[in-house]
Amino acid sequence: MDNFPEDLKYHKEHMWVRSDGTVGISYFAQDQLGEVVFLEVPEAGSEVEAGGEFGEIESRKSVSDLYAPVSGTVKEVNSEVEDEPELINEDPYGKGWVAIIEMSDAGELESLLSAAEYKELVSGEEG
Repeated sequence: MDNFPEDLKYHKEHMWVRSDGTVGISYFAQDQLGEVVFLEVPEAGSEVEAGGEFGEIESRKSVSDLYAPVSGTVKEVNSEVEDEPELINEDPYGKGWVAIIEMSDAGELESLLSAAEYKELVSGEEG
């Protein structure tokens, strides 16, 4: 599995986003968290702001806040991940996506990190 897909943009708080607004948790983050046991995200129709708290993820080790990588309206929440949070560990860039955000400003994507920039960021955090 490619741990840093090139077609994604990354938020420094370990969230990723596709150009269609699909968001999820990076491979690095789920690896650091360990086994994910619970996920809480806003309901469809909720407004989110880039960099703002977007929910919580709980693993056997800890509870962490999730941060929205872009601003907009939550269009859809991945109910499969709510029922089976371990999908985030198994397939963080596929079945483990968290939500789809209808972006209010697609230009925000430009302020996010590229795969290479994100890889550089997390290489300093490992260990």
